[in-house]
Amino acid sequence: MLQFSKFVAVRASLAILTLVLVSFVVFSLMELVPGDCAERYIAFKNSQGAVITQADVEVERVRLGLDKPYVQRWGLWIVNAFQGEFGDSCILRVNIAQLLGQKFWLSLGLCLSALIVAYAIAIPVGILAATSRNAVLNNSLRLVSYLGLALPNFLLALMIMLFSTIMFGDSLTGLFSKEFRDAPWDYAKFMDFLGHAWLPVFILGWSATAFAIQTVRALMSDEIGKLYVTAAKARGVSGRHLLMRYPARHALSPIINSLGFDLNRIFNELPIVALILTLTEAGSLLIEALARSNDQQLAGAIIFMLTASIVGINFVTDIILALTDPRVRRSIVG
Repeated sequence: MLQFSKFVAVRASLAILTLVLVSFVVFSLMELVPGDCAERYIAFKNSQGAVITQADVEVERVRLGLDKPYVQRWGLWIVNAFQGEFGDSCILRVNIAQLLGQKFWLSLGLCLSALIVAYAIAIPVGILAATSRNAVLNNSLRLVSYLGLALPNFLLALMIMLFSTIMFGDSLTGLFSKEFRDAPWDYAKFMDFLGHAWLPVFILGWSATAFAIQTVRALMSDEIGKLYVTAAKARGVSGRHLLMRYPARHALSPIINSLGFDLNRIFNELPIVALILTLTEAGSLLIEALARSNDQQLAGAIIFMLTASIVGINFVTDIILALTDPRVRRSIVG
């Protein structure tokens, strides 16, 4: 038990160290962008017709703390980031934590839902594809998975929108109906959200499901042919009990360990899907911050929060893997 506690402590320390290193990279990239936040904001005000002097720029730089040394500003930024505070948006001039608010959690919820749906489908289908000797079934499943890998999510979103507009006169965009967009959360708003959220969840989970099916199928096919499965068959173990106790248990361990990677891959696809479906969440804010307004403070906050979510999931999956996989557990606790 002591060794396992040490394992948890080491994994937690590595997770914190990863976040610190990521914060340094993100903050450095924010600093490398030509012009600091004060200059970009002043340039924005100039474009709005305001008359700004160099003295105004210097006053703004002091107000934002940009006159302090780099290491000091990074240290302050990371301490605040761990507390969920990222200061003000460089262009929008509003508190980033308030600006993101529920938008980031909506984005994370969409991505996690897509991940859950993907694996809820891929695990049984992948096991079936690996164990079935039916050629028609195997080829059909292979065709579906290849189609999921070949058809980009943004193209699928465009196809669904076009079909829905032609057939039903509704483009299925947004996460809320007009009357619920600015309304406080209640049961009616939640049900309205579910009525809209299924589409981005389906689109984001499209390629993730196909990729996971291929992965589960390959891992199961490899485990089924190993000697320990043959030995179990010789002892009289067969059917579903054989599959779930031996090859499936070992084959699914790498799947658990890859959840953080898959979440990152799904979130990478979210901004483009969000633009197509006009979703008002963190993915669309990230595109706005990076490609349009050059608001590096906002972009850095979103990237850091996403990284923190992925690191947190990886930490949890490491613990689950150690508890469920006998090989990992023996290597940790002896």
